[in-house]
Amino acid sequence: MLSMEWLVATGIGLVTASGVYLLLRGRTFPVVLGLSLLGYAVNVFIFVMGRLWIGAPPILVGEGPVVDPLPQALVLTAIVIGFATTGFVIELALRSAHESGSDHVDGSEPGVRLDGTARHEGGGT
Repeated sequence: MLSMEWLVATGIGLVTASGVYLLLRGRTFPVVLGLSLLGYAVNVFIFVMGRLWIGAPPILVGEGPVVDPLPQALVLTAIVIGFATTGFVIELALRSAHESGSDHVDGSEPGVRLDGTARHEGGGT
């Protein structure tokens, strides 16, 4: 039988793995998408670490369980900062693509030298 902890941990792991895979791609858009996925995975991780209480007050008013509001506040702040940072990184990627004429992360297409001539791969004389 699957538990909710296993399901959430697996989901966070899959999102993290997808984010790392996209970060290792050669184009700027997958890199930005990978950074966003990693940010989402971290946000869910922080939120899960604070536990989710149903019907518990966030402020101590008596006996019983109390919800810790700090993880929720941290995630809300991280969402806002992540959105602003994503917008900034997209603008940098667009500017880089405009300046270099390529959306490859290092500014040049694979197999093409910086002077525009074709690079020949492989051995031979």
